[in-house]
Amino acid sequence: MCIKARGRFAVHPALRYARRSRHPAIRCLPCVRVYVTVVTIILILGNVGAVLRKFETLKTTVNIGAIFPPNTVAEVAFASALARASMESEHYHFVMKAVYSPYGDSFAASKAACELLSGGVIAVFGPTDPVSASAVEAHCRAARVPHIQAVWRPPPVRGEQQPSPPGINLYPEAVALSKAVALFIDDSDWRSYTLLYDDDHGLIRLQEVLKHTNPEVKWLVRRLVPGEDNRPLLKSLKGTGETRVILDCPADRVLEYLRQANEVKFFEDYMSYVLMSLDAHTLDLEELRYGLSNVTCLRIFDHSDSRTRAYLADWKVRGSDDVKIPRQSYEITVEAALASDAARLITDAVENAPEEFKLEAQEISCDSEDQWESGEDFTNHLLTNPIVGITNKINLDNTTGERMNFSVEIMELSNSGFNSIAKWNPEVGFEYGRSADETSDRLAEKWQNKTFKVVSRIGAPFLVEVVPKEGETLTGNDRYEGYSKDLIHEILKELLHLNYEIEIVPGNGYGSYNKETKKWDGLVGHLLERKADLAICDLTITYERRSSVDFTTPFMTLGISILYLKPTPPEPELFSFLKPFSVDVWIYMAAAYLMVSLLLHILARLAPNDWENPHPCDKSPEELENIWHIKNSCWLTMGSIMTQGSDILPKGYSTRWVCGMWWFFGLIMCSSYTANLAAFLTNAAMDDSIKSAEDLAMQSKIKYGTLIGGSTYSFFKRSNVSIYQRMYGAMESARPSVYVKNNDEGLERVLKGKRDYAYFMESTAIEYQLERHCELMQVGGLLDSKGYGIAMPFDSSYRTAVDNALLKLAESGKLVEIKNRWWKAPPEKACVTEEASEEGAAGELGVENVGGVFVVLGTGCGMAAAMGIFEFLWNVREVAVEQKMTQSEAFWAELTFALSFWETEKPVKHSRPSSSASESQGASRASSVLRSAADLFHLDVFK
Repeated sequence: MCIKARGRFAVHPALRYARRSRHPAIRCLPCVRVYVTVVTIILILGNVGAVLRKFETLKTTVNIGAIFPPNTVAEVAFASALARASMESEHYHFVMKAVYSPYGDSFAASKAACELLSGGVIAVFGPTDPVSASAVEAHCRAARVPHIQAVWRPPPVRGEQQPSPPGINLYPEAVALSKAVALFIDDSDWRSYTLLYDDDHGLIRLQEVLKHTNPEVKWLVRRLVPGEDNRPLLKSLKGTGETRVILDCPADRVLEYLRQANEVKFFEDYMSYVLMSLDAHTLDLEELRYGLSNVTCLRIFDHSDSRTRAYLADWKVRGSDDVKIPRQSYEITVEAALASDAARLITDAVENAPEEFKLEAQEISCDSEDQWESGEDFTNHLLTNPIVGITNKINLDNTTGERMNFSVEIMELSNSGFNSIAKWNPEVGFEYGRSADETSDRLAEKWQNKTFKVVSRIGAPFLVEVVPKEGETLTGNDRYEGYSKDLIHEILKELLHLNYEIEIVPGNGYGSYNKETKKWDGLVGHLLERKADLAICDLTITYERRSSVDFTTPFMTLGISILYLKPTPPEPELFSFLKPFSVDVWIYMAAAYLMVSLLLHILARLAPNDWENPHPCDKSPEELENIWHIKNSCWLTMGSIMTQGSDILPKGYSTRWVCGMWWFFGLIMCSSYTANLAAFLTNAAMDDSIKSAEDLAMQSKIKYGTLIGGSTYSFFKRSNVSIYQRMYGAMESARPSVYVKNNDEGLERVLKGKRDYAYFMESTAIEYQLERHCELMQVGGLLDSKGYGIAMPFDSSYRTAVDNALLKLAESGKLVEIKNRWWKAPPEKACVTEEASEEGAAGELGVENVGGVFVVLGTGCGMAAAMGIFEFLWNVREVAVEQKMTQSEAFWAELTFALSFWETEKPVKHSRPSSSASESQGASRASSVLRSAADLFHLDVFK
């Protein structure tokens, strides 16, 4: 530390003693201050939590009552929403007072309501069954405490006077919800349907549906009995020929009824089910997904919304082992979502309440006639305070307290689960995600009571036989897997909802025309003989085949290419890291390093700004110090070229300039080295002998062949290009034969050959093999362009439907997804592809590549030297004036000292006094001269 004394800054005696003393305890006195500071900071940070907790206690506590059955997700959702609101609020701390009541026990619910009211709450939420909710609502209405429900309740009787203020219900209004179902039935052109229910509330809901249904539509109502065998009833309904069913029951009983319907074949072709439960989309209907029945349900919130996922994350944090928290957002039930929204409604109303509101809860006994003074005002405030929660925007009717203007999503079951097909709201009506024509076409296709026979051939990855596990027996289509099966499954099962059966063509042939018998064999022959409806595999669309059978739009485009064995990469060299630069460059870099280090050392001695005061607190030092001896100069340049930096930096113009030029040089050289080194280490040397089919044709050492009788063979045979005709002639005359019977044989021949055999095959097959055989590569581009298509007999009625489905798959990216599924090898077996540059490997950088960097470095160093000389001469002039000597004397004196490289301290030369003056006045004039010189270069060293 420095203290101001006698007009000058001086070092405190204690610090001066500590600096000079050799005793460790004394020299560490400055460390004590650092230690005390660190300890103080730790103590302050340790009190942050206490301060935050103290801040929490400054908030106003608001008690909110809730009634739940034990261990429910709704309770966790309600509590999480209150906790989130407490964290976001600056004024209130919301506390949930929960009382548990068994589901359907109205007496226990009434007792729970009285317990909450006597404890003092500003609102009560729950329970979630209609009977118990009515009992709780009566107690809350008597006490004027707002009651929020999230349960379906029947519409009010016409002419019945509504209480004021009304009870609040976040569940969609009954009439509007039933209207949405009725309109969906009308839009689906149902001419008749059967309504199934299993409780009295279900009957009320279905009655509302019937009120809004076209009176010309025929309907039948039947009641199911929970927990009993309803199959006789369902079987009798099947006998009536009914195919449209509306099922109203709790979500936990849906799967039970659908299973019974499936057992009596009342869940098969042409059947359509509408599930009234708003939680039906949370069900796992895996066992029923692949049936042809159309299953539709309703949903009032979007589970993919970011707000929904955020709330679910909070639930998982607050959940316990006794409560099964949904793993995914689509598993969230309406009960849990509405519980969260109810908490949000209450907390938002409290936050937005006018200042004149007295939101102080009163302890009210159910046996008294006491009422909460602010209850009616707060209830009206809740009714006029719309929010946006998990179930989207919530608007309440001021008269009935019912939720209005809600949206409903129509969900349809598919192989991937429930998907949204339409949206409905009371103002706009239905907004379909697909056109009416597409819907009609889809339904029409489902009327085709047909099991399609799909013929194919064995050949990976298109179709292979599944090896059954021990003790397992595979039947039907389960005996096969592969690209062809997945594709036809997507088209027929997923998009067209048609049954199919896969058969293997005898002889496993693609199909070739026999001119003698004038018949086709293989897949094409199977179609022409009407033994199959569709043929799918790697069947190339050719003119000859297209003249006999019909094809869809190609589902995969490809061409002929060459499969060849990779060259064996050379052994890496021990000093391969030197490869990015030539030897000349390395030598020039070393010379540049030494030259710049030496130049920096010399310039630092010449530059006056690099002679520094060793004691900054002493404004009139006797000596100046220069830290730029040869070691520090070399260290700075070394750290720069290694991109590590240095703890010391020069201050003179010349030394800074030379450092800047060196840094620029190091930046370019390091970047060039890094880029070229990466290329050297990743690119293996490639054999340039074969780059294309033309290279194969121009040599005779490497043999090449193709599949006999296939489309590739026909390409060479019928080609009019001279080079391909020449190659066909070479293949025909080769002995032994270069043709193979199948692609597997060609692959084996390439692998076993020592780069003496190349195989022509289709690019898709090459791509598949490259994923699994790292030692193989594709040579050259494609010789032609063609495609694979699904073949069928001419005039097939389903041709347009299959073609449209294929186009949909292409537009949705499903084709790419299926291909990747079967072409990409498993991660543990996948090959890491190595893409070589056009030149095969990166060339080393010569002097001509980086010579410009050396020019810039040399120019910069020259400018730095000129600046250093200028600084030196200017300093000589100032010294001559100050010391009253000739410039020649000052020059030789300064030069002699600058070249004394062993000297690191420079004495300060004071001006010679013209008369007897004090030492302080002489030092002041010397300081003034130096300050003037510093002002010339805009330096702040002496300020």
